[in-house]
Amino acid sequence: MTDDTQARIKALVEANDVLLFMKGSPLFPQCGFSSRAIAILNHLGVEFESVDVLQDQGIRQGIKEFSDWPTIPQLYVKGEFVGGSDIMMEMYESGELAQLFAKA
Repeated sequence: MTDDTQARIKALVEANDVLLFMKGSPLFPQCGFSSRAIAILNHLGVEFESVDVLQDQGIRQGIKEFSDWPTIPQLYVKGEFVGGSDIMMEMYESGELAQLFAKA
């Protein structure tokens, strides 16, 4: 993993209040977990940016090291790693995710 890739990921995370690293795009998610993450964000009416990790192998591997989290999608809010789709779903169902976005 290059420092350059880590710097690119850090810049993306810092530049966007809500950022989802995912497989595919919000209109065409390429995996069920990414699709579920998009559905949760859309249901909450959250404006977010996304990064398609399938378009960049460096980002695809680098994001796993950046967050120390092995799977994609990965959600970041205000520069903080929130989690993947399972964590998003749990937080959505408990109301925690809506509270997080209300603060952000």
